[in-house]
Amino acid sequence: MNKIQEFNDLHTSEEILFLGNAWDLLSALALEKAGFKAIGTTSWGIANTLGFSDGELIDFEQHVSIIRTIAEHVQIPVSADIEAGYGKDVATIVEHVLRTADVGVAGINIEDSLKQQKGLREVRAHSNLLSKIRAALDVHGFKDFFINARTDTFLQIEAPLSENIERAKAYVESGANGIFVPGLKNDEEIRKVVYHIHAPLNVLSLPGLTNVRQLQQLGVKRFSFGNAFSDKIIVALQKNAEQLINLRDTSHLYDDFANPELDEYEL
Repeated sequence: MNKIQEFNDLHTSEEILFLGNAWDLLSALALEKAGFKAIGTTSWGIANTLGFSDGELIDFEQHVSIIRTIAEHVQIPVSADIEAGYGKDVATIVEHVLRTADVGVAGINIEDSLKQQKGLREVRAHSNLLSKIRAALDVHGFKDFFINARTDTFLQIEAPLSENIERAKAYVESGANGIFVPGLKNDEEIRKVVYHIHAPLNVLSLPGLTNVRQLQQLGVKRFSFGNAFSDKIIVALQKNAEQLINLRDTSHLYDDFANPELDEYEL
């Protein structure tokens, strides 16, 4: 079974797909070793490692290079977060999707947020983009490549539920395999979205929205934690660096080792 089919199957099993979000090879390998069945890259985390904020501020070549490194070195399926496609026109975005597929990932996240200004791409325009992406993938040998259509209605609209459902339906009809709704948190609203869309629903971890089993009971098929894991690691990194300089002592670096042996370290 190829990774595209494997990734699709993970969205239709009885068990929710708990997706691990990685930002470099080290984090991807750690998630794979821990037992995650698939990895999604986090554009926020990747941008941070290069010294930038999220929002397509890094060069696409840099972005896809990191995605390639991850995809080439893990055995589990990888989905690439490509934000809004790193392009201002349909042709460029479609090209970037194909180039991302070429590095060996099984799917993408692509969002309907505008990058140069606040707001969402018009429903018809985004649906047209998704249709073009699906057609190009099929023509170039990437049949069933998983398009996770992210809609930022809950991040940008005051009363988002009805528009969220409208957009989700349109995106699925245009070729999306799944719908990703960051910011969707209320149990009843989650149930309504699950009921109205005929595609796997992906929600994002938030304070108060953390339990995988509870989300599975609500009908969610995919759960990811975005940049929360990378943020946690960055905080720990900074904290340990500050301890080193403030304490002038390295003993805390060995606290996590029950029985440290000298030969475990390169001296």
